[in-house]
Amino acid sequence: MWKKQIATSLVALFISTVGLYVFAAYDDWFGQPRGSGQITGGERSDVLTNALAAEQAAIARGMNEPPDKQILFGDLHVHTTFSTDAFLWSLPIYGGEGAHPLADACDYARHCSALDFWSITDHAEVATPRRWEQTKQSIRACNAISSNGEKPDMVSFVGFEWTQVGQVPEDHFGHKNVIFKGLDDSELAKRPIASGGVAVNTLRTNGKDLIPLPLAFSDFRGRQTYFDIRRFLQEAAEVRLCDPNAPITDLPASCFEVAETPGALVDSLEAQELDPLIIPHGTTWGFYTPVGVNFDKHLKAENRPEKMELVEVMSGHGNSEEYRSFRGAINIDSDALTADCPVPTIDYLPMCWRAGEIIKERCLIDGDDVAECEVRAKRTRDIAAVFSVAAHLSVPGTHIEEWLDAGQCRDCFLPSFGYRPGNSVQYALAIRNFDDPNAPTRLNWGFIASSDNHRARPGTGYKNVDRTRTTEAVHLEEEWRKRVFPKGNKASEPLVLDRAELMERGFGATEQERQASFWTTGGLAAVHAEGRTREEIFEAIKRRETYGTSGPRILLWFNTKDGVPMGGTTKRSGSPIFEVKAVGAHKQKQGCADETVAALGAERIQKLCANECFNPSSERMKITRFEVVRIRPQVSPDEAVEKLIEDPWKVIPCNDTGNGCQATFSDPEFAGSNRMATYYVRAIQEPSKKINADNLRCTYDDEGNCVEVNMCYGDDRTPRDDECLGEVEERAWSSPIYVEHSKE
Repeated sequence: MWKKQIATSLVALFISTVGLYVFAAYDDWFGQPRGSGQITGGERSDVLTNALAAEQAAIARGMNEPPDKQILFGDLHVHTTFSTDAFLWSLPIYGGEGAHPLADACDYARHCSALDFWSITDHAEVATPRRWEQTKQSIRACNAISSNGEKPDMVSFVGFEWTQVGQVPEDHFGHKNVIFKGLDDSELAKRPIASGGVAVNTLRTNGKDLIPLPLAFSDFRGRQTYFDIRRFLQEAAEVRLCDPNAPITDLPASCFEVAETPGALVDSLEAQELDPLIIPHGTTWGFYTPVGVNFDKHLKAENRPEKMELVEVMSGHGNSEEYRSFRGAINIDSDALTADCPVPTIDYLPMCWRAGEIIKERCLIDGDDVAECEVRAKRTRDIAAVFSVAAHLSVPGTHIEEWLDAGQCRDCFLPSFGYRPGNSVQYALAIRNFDDPNAPTRLNWGFIASSDNHRARPGTGYKNVDRTRTTEAVHLEEEWRKRVFPKGNKASEPLVLDRAELMERGFGATEQERQASFWTTGGLAAVHAEGRTREEIFEAIKRRETYGTSGPRILLWFNTKDGVPMGGTTKRSGSPIFEVKAVGAHKQKQGCADETVAALGAERIQKLCANECFNPSSERMKITRFEVVRIRPQVSPDEAVEKLIEDPWKVIPCNDTGNGCQATFSDPEFAGSNRMATYYVRAIQEPSKKINADNLRCTYDDEGNCVEVNMCYGDDRTPRDDECLGEVEERAWSSPIYVEHSKE
């Protein structure tokens, strides 16, 4: 009898223990706050820094460039697991490798990628007072390691990302990085400033519920990570909102601040007597950018376009430079929830059109009448056009390969996914705002590129290795893939959802699978600075003496014959004469230099750098040509943008024998044109291999249509060690020179 009582007691104890454990888990007893990590690497050896500086000085002398400036390379767009998406991608469900704290970014930037400068830009949407304080302290610690007077090995900046997502084109302002010059509290914002819109509302209202607790029990070995991310999200949701009616200067540092528009963001920063860099980026990235969006609203005076001094042309999310005339939907009426689907062209297959074709194909297989199938196809196209970023949801039960290359730019250089040409850099430079017809305004950008890496790895473009760590690609195993991307049942009728139902799906309404084929290693920002100090680098950026590269450290100079540098504005009546010079990037040696291994340690080198560092040889890649782009901004609002963008306007071949290339050119049409013109140059490097250079790897028919894709999946269907390499011509984009026309 007593044995039965003991057994009953043990069962009861077990059940109560399990019950208590489950209760504690749901009450977030086990979630631990993540910190900024411990910087382990010391100061970088000056062997590499001095050798590169000496070589560059010799190249500049050979190019007849003044010796008082040097080209420095950095990454102004980096995320750690203080950002929600970065934390999410680090989870076991996505094949993640765990936390990526700020300390990792510091060590990687200094020793793996050997950058001259970098900035942290974690998302403000989940900022808390504790995380902001840790961010500042970590960046200060990273910077202190290299406080070597006038020649620091690396300069570290503090920043955050303002990430705004609108449901319709007129409400979408996109992403801006905010980067501060100094490191003292008085030189930094009191708190990161978040945007309004879907992203913030979703995170603040749902919080930890975005990560269902059963995930921790279904992946019990990795349960702590799931507990931690729920704690991470709940901590952000518990920060009280700042009083929107109180003066900015009266707000405590401990509240959560929201700026609904770029203008409100600038107003808050100015009220704090701050003048940071504010850099739009990912402008054509269609993941959650509504179809039909354009840059026109950014030029409204209330949105403070004059404060957007730079634009990020490219990142690991793809290129946002090029304008194309295609549209994913037309005649969009956001209020009435209607839109028309344009017909395909040889250059573009709209998502909404492909949706109709899939339904029609299914309908015909079912044996239905051809006329009836066409009716269903038309209805599907209209529904998918309204669905915008969720167009793929309009057709139930599709496999992602069925969408072919719908919605993608076929002839762009490393295009961002779901390309939105109305938000491209070229489009933005071609338009003007005519609210005041006597003083139309335009954008006056300098160009940079950066990585937008979400694994605390700044400057990943030095080598195309380790795809699932140096790009945004994840690696889901089959079990998780089927849970994350359930296919459902096929149907020959479209799915109808209203806007509220789409919003309830949150980021589940966005298309994720095909995107894995578009992640690349990131770009770099380059500056012509008078020295290596924080002040010299920041002032060079403020002068717009900047350029971007697609990853390699190409040396580029672009100026007028009489000395106006890239990023500058000049006014003249005669035709301008330009000079452009470029030298290809170093070819890389395998592995890491001995001094790098000594500074960071073999274990850390393997974990962070995958045993591959920036390790230049004495040989450089060759420059094959210069492509000159001319844009003549509107003189009236009815001028068609496509007629104002000439890309390329000139192509100048290079006979690079290993010492680079230089050329002089002019615009004989300018003097008699009676209008301003904007000029920038792309220096094109000889072909090399790059991760996802061929994105969807289409097979085309004789008419140029994609009939089959060979995707680079972010899951078990593509081996983890397959880098998905394709051939690409890496490049550097100069900042424009803006030439205003003078009648005198």
